[in-house]
Amino acid sequence: MPKRQKCEVYTRVMGYHRPVSQFNTGKKSEYYSRTYFTEWKTCNSRFVEEFNTCGVCA
Repeated sequence: MPKRQKCEVYTRVMGYHRPVSQFNTGKKSEYYSRTYFTEWKTCNSRFVEEFNTCGVCA
């Protein structure tokens, strides 16, 4: 089995990309507590709430 190696995670900050490992403690905390946008949920959530009669998509 091949040996595992650390994967560097980059994020976009102020128009350029930076590795998360170089963030200070406060910025790391902010990064890990982010909520990610899901377009499908956003676009369809109101529709599903209004018209879901069978309860399958709840």
